[in-house]
Amino acid sequence: MNSLMDHPFPKSTAVSEKFKRLQVVVTSKDILAILIDADPDSMASALALRRLLWRKVKQVLIYRINQIKRTDNLAFVRLLDVDQKHIREIKRSKTTKWAVLDAQPNHREKFTGYEFDIIIDHHPVLPTTRGRFVDVRENYGATSTIMTEYLRAAKIKPSARLATALFYGIKTDTHNFVKECIPNDISAFRYLYQFTNMNIIRKIESSEITRKTLSKIRIAMDRLTFLDGIAFVHMDKVDNPDILVILADFFMKLVEARWSIVSGVYGKELVIILRNASLQGDAGKTAQKLFGGWGGTAGGHMGAARAEIPLARITSKIRGGADLSHFVRTQLKELKETA
Repeated sequence: MNSLMDHPFPKSTAVSEKFKRLQVVVTSKDILAILIDADPDSMASALALRRLLWRKVKQVLIYRINQIKRTDNLAFVRLLDVDQKHIREIKRSKTTKWAVLDAQPNHREKFTGYEFDIIIDHHPVLPTTRGRFVDVRENYGATSTIMTEYLRAAKIKPSARLATALFYGIKTDTHNFVKECIPNDISAFRYLYQFTNMNIIRKIESSEITRKTLSKIRIAMDRLTFLDGIAFVHMDKVDNPDILVILADFFMKLVEARWSIVSGVYGKELVIILRNASLQGDAGKTAQKLFGGWGGTAGGHMGAARAEIPLARITSKIRGGADLSHFVRTQLKELKETA
């Protein structure tokens, strides 16, 4: 399997067949680097791939491109002893094979510049996605579900640590199955339950809110505006874009909100998080429609999406950071009319 796949496996391809082809990608002399944008789903998937290729490669190393600041994700890493390094520590000259999980090469700038041998993801497939092994199942609720199916196909019983990680990965990426998912997600979740340490799950879930998070929620509540069923907040500069995700999820709890949209500036980008509880809306398509034309990235699923726009692309249209809130509101006008 030396040639590049220019599209994912057909849906009719059995998982057992995919696993056979996955093993052909690597040899016993390879050092495999797995690159992730670290969150529970991607970290759990990386642990699963490492287990699948145990004794089939010389070494498997996990590298994250981001800083982990969310307290629940930090608890996940600590309690499950996730061995990973920051991408700045990578030794490219010693790496012979590359994998990216729960993402595709063009999802993040830090993924570019690598020729990935293995790509496994559940987000909508990008036309530029190429690799020696490409398994993208965009109807799945979590990449952890895909990796659980590989473990079962390989007849590998997951350890309590690995099962707990995958269980939580599915739990978070499906938002406890209120986001779009398929029977495969439920089947994987039920299978993993028998091996999962539920005390660790409860501890991770109780570690989400800090006093600093509460202060951000208070600021967001003061700035919250409603646009005909759309709960909207602009947070100016943030230290970590994860707070925007927490806020978007938090405001979806409001009974009046059919949409929750939170924006803020992280680094040199405007980040917009979209959540949708409308029967007719599609957050992924909406993100692409409203923000895709401004450069950067935009997309996601029906219930959750994200857009990241380089500030340089919009500074000609606004007069500084104080107007970014107005910029987003202007883009939301079309959504407001149909919300």
